[in-house]
Amino acid sequence: MVAQPSARNRLLDAAEELAFTQGVAATPVDRILQRANVAPATLYAHFGNKEGLIAAALRRRLENWDAAWQREIAAAATDRDRLLAVFPALTSYRSGTSAARWCAALGVAAETVDPGQQLAETLSQDTQLLTDRFRELAVPVVGADDADALAAHLLLIFTGVLGMLLRGDSPEAAAATGRVTAGFVIDGFGASASGA
Repeated sequence: MVAQPSARNRLLDAAEELAFTQGVAATPVDRILQRANVAPATLYAHFGNKEGLIAAALRRRLENWDAAWQREIAAAATDRDRLLAVFPALTSYRSGTSAARWCAALGVAAETVDPGQQLAETLSQDTQLLTDRFRELAVPVVGADDADALAAHLLLIFTGVLGMLLRGDSPEAAAATGRVTAGFVIDGFGASASGA
C-alpha cells in the first residue's frame, strides 16, 4: 500500500496545481482545501494563511529549480556552457515538475500588488538566486569588471524566455532561442573586452 502524502505536502501540491496554473487570486482557499482534502485548520496550522501557503509552495519550487540548474551546471564542459546552463535547466525542470503557465514566481509577483513580508522575501529570493548565479558564472567568462552587467543582460533574456511561454512557445523552443540570444550577448562582451 502506498502511503498518502502528508497534509502539508498535499496542500503544497494543491497550491502548485491550482494557484500556479489558474492564478493565486482566481484560486479560492476552499478549492485548495478541497483538492488537498484537508480542513481549514490544517492550512492555518502549517502556513498561517493562504499567502503563507503560496510562499512555501514558491520556496519549494525554487529549491527544485535550483537543484535542476545546478545539475546542468555540473554537467557543462566549459565556463561558457556553465553560464548558458540555465536554458537546458529550464527545459529539464519544466518536464519534471508540476505545470505553471510560465514562471510561478513571476506570475505571483504580477498579480500581487502588495505582498506581505513572507511572500515579498520569497519573491526576492528567486530574483537573488538568478542574479547571484549569473554573476558568479559570468566572472570566469568575461571577468569581474563585466560580470554584473552581463548578469543583468542574462536575467533580462531569461525573463523574456519565461514570458514567451505565455505566448505559446514550448519550453524547448523558448530555451533554445534564449540560449542563442544569450550567446550573442556573451560574445559581444568578449569582443568589447578584447578591443574588437
